[in-house]
Amino acid sequence: MRIIALLLLASAAMAQAPPFQPVASISEIMVAITLPYSDALLYIERNPPKDDRDWEALQMQALMLAESGNLLMMKGRAKNQGQWMKDARMLVDAGAAAVKATRAKDIKAVLALNDQIVTSCITCHVQFRSGRRER
Repeated sequence: MRIIALLLLASAAMAQAPPFQPVASISEIMVAITLPYSDALLYIERNPPKDDRDWEALQMQALMLAESGNLLMMKGRAKNQGQWMKDARMLVDAGAAAVKATRAKDIKAVLALNDQIVTSCITCHVQFRSGRRER
């Protein structure tokens, strides 16, 4: 009977443990994912997509931008459940809108997202960038 109780307790503890383990720091995510993929979208006019392959590559970059916001919301990275989560969600939303625009192969729609992408970054940096006080 005790063995069954211990197994049940162990199972419950394992079920509560997240199945993921953060590896990269917030700064590493920004440098490796958020910055280059946002730049690909923000500066689309420098090297506009010429064919389906280019549009697909840009779509993957938009997906990674959106997912970088999700990575920032993970336990162990999220600085708080308030403003941090709101700012990260803005990044996810901007990236998701960029995915939609790239799937439609609509360069004007991608360009129209510049303000949304930049705002998602600036809003967070004003609050949380190194050397600034957390709110």
